[in-house]
Amino acid sequence: MCSSSTMQSLALRSRASDMISMGFSRNFPLIFITQNSKQKKAFMVKLNITSFRCIGLLRFLCFHQDCEDVEEDNKPEKMTTSEPSEHLLALKVMRLTRPTLVNPRIVTSEAKDLPQNCLSKLLQEDVTTARGMETIAGGSFMLLPQSFGNIYLGESFSSYICVHNCTKHPVHNVTVKADLQSTTSRINLPMHVGKELPATLNPEDTLDDVIHHEVVEIGTHILVCEVQYTTPAGLPSSFRKFFKFQVVKPLDVKTKFYNAETDEVYLEAQIQNITAGTICLEKVELESSDKYTVTELNTLPSGESVFPAMKMLQPLNSCQFLYCIKPIPAMANDPNALRIANDIGKLDIVWRSNLGERGRLQTSQLQRSPIDFKDLRLSVIEAESIVRIGAAFNFKCRITNTSDQSMDLALGLMAKARTGCTYTGSTEYTLGTIASGAFRDCSLTVFPVQLGLITITDLQLTDTFLKKTYKFEDFLQVFVVDTTYDLDSFNIDENVQYYD
Repeated sequence: MCSSSTMQSLALRSRASDMISMGFSRNFPLIFITQNSKQKKAFMVKLNITSFRCIGLLRFLCFHQDCEDVEEDNKPEKMTTSEPSEHLLALKVMRLTRPTLVNPRIVTSEAKDLPQNCLSKLLQEDVTTARGMETIAGGSFMLLPQSFGNIYLGESFSSYICVHNCTKHPVHNVTVKADLQSTTSRINLPMHVGKELPATLNPEDTLDDVIHHEVVEIGTHILVCEVQYTTPAGLPSSFRKFFKFQVVKPLDVKTKFYNAETDEVYLEAQIQNITAGTICLEKVELESSDKYTVTELNTLPSGESVFPAMKMLQPLNSCQFLYCIKPIPAMANDPNALRIANDIGKLDIVWRSNLGERGRLQTSQLQRSPIDFKDLRLSVIEAESIVRIGAAFNFKCRITNTSDQSMDLALGLMAKARTGCTYTGSTEYTLGTIASGAFRDCSLTVFPVQLGLITITDLQLTDTFLKKTYKFEDFLQVFVVDTTYDLDSFNIDENVQYYD
């Protein structure tokens, strides 16, 4: 059997050569610190690396070999062939992950204090501090993970699998197979693409590969690695190893729907960071279904985004996004189609960790609450947004019969002059018979008598046959200005103040 130190040395040499070949310069010293958990010895690997372009796009991959083995009672079914206690090949599986920054613990004192300069000297002798900047919590060190760590839903699971011939004899017909098993599925991970298998391993030769897989399910995952080979005596042999890890949720997404009087639906999405570190939201988009169109409402009137350039979220912090969803024109005039078209779309979220690790999360299909049109539906199809006080305010409404039978309707809008009223004007006329599923357009007029934002309300529709009355309140709003205002040059931003 190969010793752990031998495999560690092979893996360090392999990954170090990979890092140097990635195009970094050779003038910036970077030191990685790790710890052998079995021998309890600390060692350092010093590489001459180029300068970093951006700490968030750091491309180093470091590894940890002590994956958690599956307990005996959690193992899948055993192979029917008998397995010897020792094999001619050694299998090591290491998770590839990014390092973390090492921040020194800053403890200082003044010369008049009891410790005098002892703490300052200890801080200067700390290898993790930057020379000349000891009191700043920064340095040129990165720490290799001392445990397997968490894998978040939507991230890519990367693993380095190495098979090493520890004997003094060649081993023939070597094949390696890797499966990722979850609570609901088992996926075969492709390995050694483009290589001739089975392979022959001479003494001290290795057969290795790096696998990648985007995890899309929360819960316990098991990486099952199987090695098959032929002994020098010509006997087939094989063995398997199991490595268990947990996939946890990185973000908590909460949604709220607000149905407007028209066909519009407003979606508020709240995204909370529930990871252990800071993340950057790279993209948050609402991908609408084929029955709706989406307008993003996360910008100011000037076109500037309400969020800073980098949407950084500290642990347990959250931010809100707002979207306006409208049905396509083919569905807007079909109440029956709107009743069953509840699938709005999906939220597509892309984030990066503090060292640039990328993750993607897509929600399931978001559904709006069902629309209840009752028997009649009222919608405003034409109206001005600004009008002068005392002038006629004309608007057009559409009445749709959403019941199962025809209706003979009469319309009434009463706004008599009284104390506290915001508009005057009375309209009464007969709409006639409207068949089931049909609509009728009508024009109405009122006269605003109060400045500011006023609401048109109390429109009544009466079914003359059944003697049933339907009331519609607060169905339209208009902004009333003085007669001296020039409507062509009027800018609402000059009269409305926005607060953060």
